[in-house]
Amino acid sequence: MQQDTTRKCIASGEIKETDALLRFVKTPDSRLVPDFNKKLEGRGLYVSNSKTLLKKALEKNLFIKSIHLFLKIPENFEQEVEHLLYQKGLDWLNLARKAGALVTGFEKVKANIVKHKVAFVVEATNAAEDSSQKLEALHQNLEMLKIYNTDDLDKALNKENTVFVAVLKSDIAPKVYENIKKYQTFMEN
Repeated sequence: MQQDTTRKCIASGEIKETDALLRFVKTPDSRLVPDFNKKLEGRGLYVSNSKTLLKKALEKNLFIKSIHLFLKIPENFEQEVEHLLYQKGLDWLNLARKAGALVTGFEKVKANIVKHKVAFVVEATNAAEDSSQKLEALHQNLEMLKIYNTDDLDKALNKENTVFVAVLKSDIAPKVYENIKKYQTFMEN
């Protein structure tokens, strides 16, 4: 039996693929919790992967209205969701590091770009513009994601002064990319 992969966003009313939605669940003690891995028991409540639509759903009590039940929703829920998405991308970068599918440092990243081994590059938001342009010039079709700052990359990867991170072409690369892009999409919409 094929599983249904579309759901309705409670904020926009649009029917979308579940990959484009954030899932939330009511716990037995009536708390609303994020379920981004889509593994928790219970009826899922879906919101498009958009900070604006999540804010709308919270301001208009759409979670409560959609299930007609009381929910405990923390005041900082929007920030909590943002932080979870942000951290999930960093966690996947760390998994790529542990899997040997990641290199750091300008010269190592550059060498792997030249050898066409790189799936995409994560560049620190506080990277020097000239270094960034040098890498872009090497491979113009390579996507460079600029989301995390050096401090966050350092903590996630247990390194120092992490400015450039290349995720190598591998089985884990699409999942790393998906989780980083999920956060980026959330912030931009």
